[in-house]
Amino acid sequence: MSFAALPEFLPLALRETLLDAVRLETHYQQSTTVWHAWGRTEHPTVVLLHGGSGSWTHWVRNIAVLRDAGWRVLVPDLPGFGDSDLPEGCTDTTDLPPHLHQGLQQLQPSGPVSLVGFSFGGMTAALWLAAHPEDAQALVLVGAPGMGLAQSQRTVLKGWRHLPTPEAQREVHRHNLLALMLQHEASLDPLALALHAANVQRDRMPRRRLSSTDIVARTLPKVQARVSAIYGENDALYGPRLPEVQAAMEQLAPRWGQWNTVPGVGHWVPYEATERFNVALIQVLRA
Repeated sequence: MSFAALPEFLPLALRETLLDAVRLETHYQQSTTVWHAWGRTEHPTVVLLHGGSGSWTHWVRNIAVLRDAGWRVLVPDLPGFGDSDLPEGCTDTTDLPPHLHQGLQQLQPSGPVSLVGFSFGGMTAALWLAAHPEDAQALVLVGAPGMGLAQSQRTVLKGWRHLPTPEAQREVHRHNLLALMLQHEASLDPLALALHAANVQRDRMPRRRLSSTDIVARTLPKVQARVSAIYGENDALYGPRLPEVQAAMEQLAPRWGQWNTVPGVGHWVPYEATERFNVALIQVLRA
């Protein structure tokens, strides 16, 4: 255990709220998963799983609020992303639950545990709890794909690795963030661009395909935890089909909690509507 080194691109005020971050490592099958932790170890635990091509920094605007509200906050870099190893043979979300389950067992949280998964992390969290129902009592899906209800016109993202200059790459990152993650150009501030650019550089699982299937819909009936969901009204994954997603989840989850639609924002709702998302998440976790 050691204090975590925070990214240089974090604004000073945000950095100061996260300075108590502790870096933890867990191990499974010769692979290391890196976790960041905040809060008192005796408090109830909330585990935040980031989205695809991301890292723990997807949650930089949410961690301190949860810690200050009384949770221990654990945020791993999912295997294959950020500082964590890419396990041998790991190609998609189905390969991640054993590493996360073993990691949580090694960290030995006290009290109840809740999982919150954003996008790719939501798929991962659902699969994790279907395989290991003892690990958490609540699951919150945030903008999770895998419901088999995607729009007919897919969001087109541009490649950037072949581009010769950082400036050209940044322009593509801006396009991709506005195409998939954020609804409003004003939401694409320097922090969003910097952390996205840093995260995609360390994505070592580029060919994952399960997000376009119905894997979450097929998994939800096996999840014993209480399931809730928070989505941006204009989530690029579903568009006008978002009410169908809500109806399907309410029908499929054996223990349904609550649905929250955050008006006027896109897929990355924890970042684009930070205050409204934090209020909704704390309400769900306290239910």
